[in-house]
Amino acid sequence: MGTHAKRGNGGNGNPTRNPQPGTSGPVANGLAAISHIVVLMLENRSFDHMLGFLYADADNVSPAGQPFEGLTGKESNPDGASGSSVAVAQIQPGQANTYFLPGADPGEGYVATNAQLFGSNTPPVPPVATNAGFVNDFAATLATEIREKESIYPGTVATDIMAMHTPATLPVLSALARGFAVCDHWFGSAPTETLPNRSFVHAATSQGHMDDKTKSFTAPTIYGLLSQNNIDWMIYGYDADPLTRLTFSDTASAADAHFGEFTDFQAEAKQGQLAAYTFLEPSWGSSGNSQHPNYDVALGEQLIHDVYYALRNGPAWNETLLIVTYDEHGGCYDHVSPPTNAVPPDATAGEFGFDFKRFGPRVPTLLVSPLIAAGTVFRVATGAMPFDHTSILKTIELRWSLPALTARDAAALDVGGVLTLAAARTDDPLAGVVVPVSSGTNPAAGKPSHLQEVYADLAAALPVAATKPDRTSLRSEDDYEAYIRQRVTAWKTQKGR
Repeated sequence: MGTHAKRGNGGNGNPTRNPQPGTSGPVANGLAAISHIVVLMLENRSFDHMLGFLYADADNVSPAGQPFEGLTGKESNPDGASGSSVAVAQIQPGQANTYFLPGADPGEGYVATNAQLFGSNTPPVPPVATNAGFVNDFAATLATEIREKESIYPGTVATDIMAMHTPATLPVLSALARGFAVCDHWFGSAPTETLPNRSFVHAATSQGHMDDKTKSFTAPTIYGLLSQNNIDWMIYGYDADPLTRLTFSDTASAADAHFGEFTDFQAEAKQGQLAAYTFLEPSWGSSGNSQHPNYDVALGEQLIHDVYYALRNGPAWNETLLIVTYDEHGGCYDHVSPPTNAVPPDATAGEFGFDFKRFGPRVPTLLVSPLIAAGTVFRVATGAMPFDHTSILKTIELRWSLPALTARDAAALDVGGVLTLAAARTDDPLAGVVVPVSSGTNPAAGKPSHLQEVYADLAAALPVAATKPDRTSLRSEDDYEAYIRQRVTAWKTQKGR
């Protein structure tokens, strides 16, 4: 690994900027004022599910007069069981299930996503999506989860997939979206589940993988690229070492100083010692704050709040760009058909015969900085290359004059054009906003999450002595947390010898 730039220093590259939304190349404003890019990536929620009703009170036009591709309330899906049409509905605040909807974990892999978009497990040719299969796919998923005795909120039915949050239920996310910028055309990098999409945000490729069976990747990442150019970076887990550390070869071999927990992030933000690039993970347990269905979404609201104030109250706030996004849609309803103009990242053959030429469904994405005008809806022109997770990489690469990792981030659009203000704002869009607290009971609490199981598999492969209890005897959320912590700690200790 290279010598790192002093923490708090944005590195020594020549910054570039965007003259307008949706363009890349030589630029004249915006990114030069940014010394720190911070990304918080949460789990498995679609744009409509979290932000579709953001501007419903203004006929889907922002205060800045920009059109917003949100919900009208007339969007619907057919219900094969009843033969009726199910319209989108607003989740009501104050109910026990408010922060646990859709009540179960929807299908999120490649086959399930096809069923949601096309009504078939395999896409048609050409792959024209109608987004009309969400209710029927959720019905099939529910039937399987009930049979396998998965954790489902009492009373959950297939039509719950059409229930959408509003600013009343997500006041933190919504206030930041209204107070800074929301990207209403930001898509997952691939129409599938978590690990391939997270691989795109770190490496601009999933190396052909299209499900979570492959847990580790050998592709070069943005972190190795930053180190090669003497630019500092950090990855923070929430209450443990970050999962990303073990997911990639070049992060697994990186120095311990590049990794920390959320309290470390808060301390470094307060001291003005943030790295040039920071990536934040939530806590992965079923009782955690990742917002994965059907965990407690209110806990994620608290996390977003805490990340924002750690940055806003720090001395580097005026030089910071925060990006809040989600890795994939997680089977939650969205009405916008994903574009089909994606650039394959490399020549690797895709699993399931996928060619990497279409994006996944929309995911919620916010751009937060005092250099962004309130009420911004940041998008590209219809038919142009949309924003996806590799837009984060492109923004980093342009800011610090770095080469692209793959053809996908080479073709991606950066977000520098959102930084339109010459002077930093001093107002606080979250002033007076109360973080919600759920009133229901988490049906999955105490059970291991899917990503805890992934992390445990990676931890089990670490070159350290066997741990008691062993991997196969783990049962609870706490079992997994203790096992992961013990093995990662032993591995770090051994590395330090």
